[in-house]
Amino acid sequence: MASRSTARKEAPAPLVVLERFLPYRLNVLASLTSNALAQIYAERFGLSIPAWRVVATLGQYDVRTARDIAAHGVMHKSTVSRAVSALEQRGLIVRRPNQDDRREEWLALTAKGRGIYDALAPQALAFEDRLLSALTPEEQKALSGLMDKLSDHARSLAPEGEAEA
Repeated sequence: MASRSTARKEAPAPLVVLERFLPYRLNVLASLTSNALAQIYAERFGLSIPAWRVVATLGQYDVRTARDIAAHGVMHKSTVSRAVSALEQRGLIVRRPNQDDRREEWLALTAKGRGIYDALAPQALAFEDRLLSALTPEEQKALSGLMDKLSDHARSLAPEGEAEA
């Protein structure tokens, strides 16, 4: 009679070990950092992750279309549309017609929205500093360069319009 250990079939070695698989690891890191940062803007300002990205993009560029914001934040158009609607209802952004393309609207922060961005940006940068404090300045510079290189390459690998966070 075969022993229990020899009677069981040995499980094949996994083809992908998630904990070592770079796309998985990058996603986990992105989720952990995004969720930690979200505590700041969700608790203090009532913003969702997509709403924060819209506010941050408009804070950086002043005026953009929803399509521009979606491309910049690597978000789906519908995600941006819902965030824009919620921000508009709260009086944080305003829409203006795009005279060159009637299918699009220009989006901008209101004074109230700009106030939130101005209050939140230093807190976001302080969070980034705390996160990066785990790395030496040399490691930070190397990480930034490597992230740029991988991001550029990943964009070239993703089918057009399918890169979404």
